[in-house]
Amino acid sequence: MENIESQLQKAERLYHEGDKKTAFELFLMLSKKGNAVAQTSLGFMYQNGEAFENENQIIKPDYATAKMWFEEAVKQEQPIAYFNLGILYANGMGLDVDLTTAFNLFLKSAILEVPDAQFEVALMLEEGKGCNQNYSESAFWYEESAKRGNREAFNNLGILYKDGLGVHQSYEKAVHLFTKAVQMHSHEAMYNLGFMFDKGFGVEQNPEQALALCRQASYLGNSKAQKVIHHLQETGQLAF
Repeated sequence: MENIESQLQKAERLYHEGDKKTAFELFLMLSKKGNAVAQTSLGFMYQNGEAFENENQIIKPDYATAKMWFEEAVKQEQPIAYFNLGILYANGMGLDVDLTTAFNLFLKSAILEVPDAQFEVALMLEEGKGCNQNYSESAFWYEESAKRGNREAFNNLGILYKDGLGVHQSYEKAVHLFTKAVQMHSHEAMYNLGFMFDKGFGVEQNPEQALALCRQASYLGNSKAQKVIHHLQETGQLAF
């Protein structure tokens, strides 16, 4: 007989292979046994309209049931459950938007080292949403998220260094961070690094490199870069 851990791994494998019905059945069985990871995965399936009941798939998201399973997992301090429950509150999924509750849930998840939660905490601190604005704390959490590979955390931390918000201003540090994010294919960072090359901030001025980065960002759907390219096409001038 398979143990709980092997059943959980099997459910996760089946989910990623596309057999969501069998995965759902396994997650449900394990959730009823009190497994917090399964409860989190089950909640995620309800949140995304991937649940199955009476042999039929529920296409429409069921936020109430998702919330219930996330709350069960949170009782066991499951890191991803805190984050997923925060998403429901932050976006008003099946309930009223409550940014303060969302922030507190993200923070609990961030402390448990979930990179996406660390990013959300940093962003909310930067913007003062659901909490008091605090750029230095924002920089701390962006750095923690970046350490764990979140590309947009590299980009956003770079912006703080470019503007000197919560950190000592350093164009060189900003360029380094934008470059790291560009290597991870962040179109936001492509635009920002292009800006730095265009202005010669922290790097030798290079309009050709600026244009190349802007074109790449535009191709990937960055609206700011698309405006720059449109302006270039109309006027013949590159203007960030």
